[in-house]
Amino acid sequence: MNQDIVIDVGQHALMIIIMLSAPVLLTGLAVGLLIGMLQAATSIQEMTLSFIPKLLAMFVALMVFGSWMLDLLVEYVLRLYDAIPGLIG
Repeated sequence: MNQDIVIDVGQHALMIIIMLSAPVLLTGLAVGLLIGMLQAATSIQEMTLSFIPKLLAMFVALMVFGSWMLDLLVEYVLRLYDAIPGLIG
């Protein structure tokens, strides 16, 4: 196994990590931005006000995108397991 193969496997792993985390993180970002604008418009500066809606929105995002995320992860792991004989020579 040479350096090119290790770098390629690492790049694919990083892409999978980005794709798995993006729906939940972007949902949290969007909800946080909306709540921040609402807080700025109403002059309510309560720090805990944004926590519960973000938590609920991220939970909903996990429920909505969870099956896709699991399919993506299982597909990657199966491809990696199938490639092991070729990777070690």
